[in-house]
Amino acid sequence: MATQTVNTTILTTSHPDIAKRTSLSGLIFSSLILLVGVLAFVSTFEIADHSSTLSMGLMVLGSGMFLIGIFRLFWKSKEVVYLPTGSVAREKSVFFDLKYMEQLKEMVKSGTFPTDANLKGEASGNIRMDVVLSEDKKFAAVQLFQFVPYTYNPITSVQYFTNGEASAIAAFLSKCR
Repeated sequence: MATQTVNTTILTTSHPDIAKRTSLSGLIFSSLILLVGVLAFVSTFEIADHSSTLSMGLMVLGSGMFLIGIFRLFWKSKEVVYLPTGSVAREKSVFFDLKYMEQLKEMVKSGTFPTDANLKGEASGNIRMDVVLSEDKKFAAVQLFQFVPYTYNPITSVQYFTNGEASAIAAFLSKCR
């Protein structure tokens, strides 16, 4: 278990076993959207009546798909990978009521996440737990934040867990929902 300073957040820290890579499937999907958008836009010039509804619809559709393709290509084609196992890691946030703050802080600092804890996750709340969890449940990064008017401020440092501790976090998160 390694830690970072409280001022860093889970999304800005770097861990030697975590890397951001280009997703091949995301890259292909974005390229297809981009290509369909370009083809739809170019097809508007093949229609004899440029002021027709079909021509305008294809132009709007092509422009929209082109912009979505560009957005996905540059910002959505990356994925976080846990290097030792090659598993993709997902980022998520779970919210809790303020009454659970001390219990959650102790759990994060000690690294023990019991599945029998009576903590109920909510759609929103004063405490936010940011988690990066690999799909194979062999790696997890956890950090707690508290809502102070207009922003969430970190209350714990980023904690990294591997193997059994990471799978315990996954079990805890599935129980909280």
